[in-house]
Amino acid sequence: MTRDRLHFAMPRTVPPGLWRRVPPAVFPPVLGALGLALAWLGGVAAFALPRALAQLLAGMAVAIAGFAMLAYAVKLARRPAVLAEELAILPGRAGVAAGVLAVYLVAALLAALGMVGAGKAVLGAGLILHGVLLVVLVAVLRGLPPEQRRVAPAWHLSFTGPIVAARVAVALGWPGLAWWLFWPTLLVALAIYAVSARQALSLRVPPPLRPLLAIHLAPIALFGTVALGLGWTAAGTVLAWLALALLVLGLAAARWLLADGFSALWGALTFPVAATAGLWVTLWQVQPSELHRLIAGVVLVVATLVAVPILALVLKAWAQGRLPVKTNAAIA
Repeated sequence: MTRDRLHFAMPRTVPPGLWRRVPPAVFPPVLGALGLALAWLGGVAAFALPRALAQLLAGMAVAIAGFAMLAYAVKLARRPAVLAEELAILPGRAGVAAGVLAVYLVAALLAALGMVGAGKAVLGAGLILHGVLLVVLVAVLRGLPPEQRRVAPAWHLSFTGPIVAARVAVALGWPGLAWWLFWPTLLVALAIYAVSARQALSLRVPPPLRPLLAIHLAPIALFGTVALGLGWTAAGTVLAWLALALLVLGLAAARWLLADGFSALWGALTFPVAATAGLWVTLWQVQPSELHRLIAGVVLVVATLVAVPILALVLKAWAQGRLPVKTNAAIA
């Protein structure tokens, strides 16, 4: 884990015009909301709930994501070079990557709502955007000082992020694509875990950055979900229990993780918990049992209680104009 702290720039004047300083930090909780909606769509059958409720949640999540994406697209259209500036700081790197991953989950939700063709098109667009992100990100990282290039949990969002596309590919009926995305991404994730573990032995995690540690949970949950989707039930089951153990550990360490108080980085908590809920819902679908149903239900409730309030707080901060300033969002 990196020792990098958040550095706040002096206030800058924003030129007239709509959406010139859209904060990428809005995307992590949006990503969490999309993951939560996807988990609830899969879980309604387990709890005999009206599917319309899950569809309503999915529609709301897609609408919020669509608005955030439109606003950020306008910002990029005004000055494309703003992307490199965004990727030079931690909140920007995490936020932009989460925005790309949100495109994948929008594709999954569109398919779940019956728009399979649109879902496939959006998945393809997401893969293209992800490729652009990686090219620009690598170029930006090469130009940063060594201490700012240090491996951090947020690296999972960019470099392990294709596993989200694999999870969506399974849902869209493209297991071959999921297989090809699974193995290279697994190697990247293992490398990030290995470097992060080594850094943890010598580097202290400052309180403002501790919420980002939750991101380490997301790849485990996603690899488990994809494994179950590809028929690797034993591997998926092991990963489900590992993800649950890490989630319980994170809940037990909540006071330490959140010691610095609320910030936009709390958005990093939402998607890992939602992904874990989605994994357990999938495990219940593959291996129906009362134990699996009970755990899936509990994790879904926890994910809802985490993702919804954080999304509301972050959106409120954006609406009040505080989020761009606090996260040093670049100006187009």
